[in-house]
Amino acid sequence: MYEYAIAWDWLTFAVRWLHVITAIAWIGSSFYFVALDLGLKKHASLPPGAYGEEWQVHGGGFYHIQKYLVAPANMPEHLVWFKWESYVTWLSGFGMLCLVYYAGADLYLIDPNVLDVSKPVAIAISLGSLALGWVLYDLLCRSSFGNDNTRLMVALYFILVVIAWGYTQLFTGRAALLHLGAFTATIMSANVFFIIIPNQKIVVADLIAGRTPDARYGRIAKQRSTHNNYLTLPVLFLMLSNHYPLAFATEFNWVIASLVFLMGVTIRHWFNTRHAGTGNPTWTWLATALLFVAIMWLSTVPKALTGETDVGAAQQPFLTAEAFPQVRDTVLGRCSMCHAQEPGWEGIVVPPKGVTLESDRDIAAHAREIYLQAGRSHAMPPANVTAISDEERRLIVAWYEAAVTRGEIR
Repeated sequence: MYEYAIAWDWLTFAVRWLHVITAIAWIGSSFYFVALDLGLKKHASLPPGAYGEEWQVHGGGFYHIQKYLVAPANMPEHLVWFKWESYVTWLSGFGMLCLVYYAGADLYLIDPNVLDVSKPVAIAISLGSLALGWVLYDLLCRSSFGNDNTRLMVALYFILVVIAWGYTQLFTGRAALLHLGAFTATIMSANVFFIIIPNQKIVVADLIAGRTPDARYGRIAKQRSTHNNYLTLPVLFLMLSNHYPLAFATEFNWVIASLVFLMGVTIRHWFNTRHAGTGNPTWTWLATALLFVAIMWLSTVPKALTGETDVGAAQQPFLTAEAFPQVRDTVLGRCSMCHAQEPGWEGIVVPPKGVTLESDRDIAAHAREIYLQAGRSHAMPPANVTAISDEERRLIVAWYEAAVTRGEIR
């Protein structure tokens, strides 16, 4: 049993590492070609059929790059395809979804307080949402509505907002934001697999056969590539969010996710405009900063929106050191079955992240993490499996903030 747990942990580490490596390769090549495409220069001396060119320097050498909107007159002997980065990124990401969220569905996927379903049903909902998302997105892009790129992008944003809210009605907060990222990443990778690469292959086949390639295949691929460009940064945020409880385990997590998509647009707009040489829209950085401040504000569930009473130390000065025994009882009763040298929760044989909460010293050493994960957010316990109450969470918040005010904890 112990060996199995160790092997499983290393397996998840290996798959996560593969996912990060391939994601770097995919995003790197994607951003490079977007920058290249936007920076192309046009002039009369270009070869027939060439759209633009650019000279670049890297690693001590010079590169002369030319782009053909459809295809060159003759097929080159060696043609490099950029596709496996996308495919392996998605496959390794799906592997992580299986290893963490499906195998540990009772902790990471299902929250009975949100939707009380069995593991098979929760997994089926997860898989179905990813597949259905791509089908509906593809149909919308292929429809006449998708002919207007600006209109399509605005519609897609509001659809993503609805999906963000919907996932919070199905899964734990952690799984909701992770699934929103997987939903978006599935669309991006499917764009490469079903649209961009097949369209490029049609053009190549026409060229080899001596036919004039149809330019519309390039236009369609360009549209999907543009979508991928603007969705990349939000996906990265959503995939990282499961490590930050103030992002995923708060009441307004779906609003936070919605604002993240806007930040993705503002950041990429600056880069795209700069690469195209058409301006320097510095306002986008101010907009991004303001959006991030709004996210920080939302992460603590402001009472102006919820009507809840502030539980901070200023409101409850009586919660001094005498309150610690109550906090300790809460932590020992709600957290230490996993966070112990010998965890008592089935399937957990070592304390998560090496954190033990079995003594006063342990609790004091990890006071900040307890405050953020079990007080200010609902990240812990996962899916609230030990049924920690709102009053217990408020007690943790008040105790920690009072201790910080008195300088007992930093």
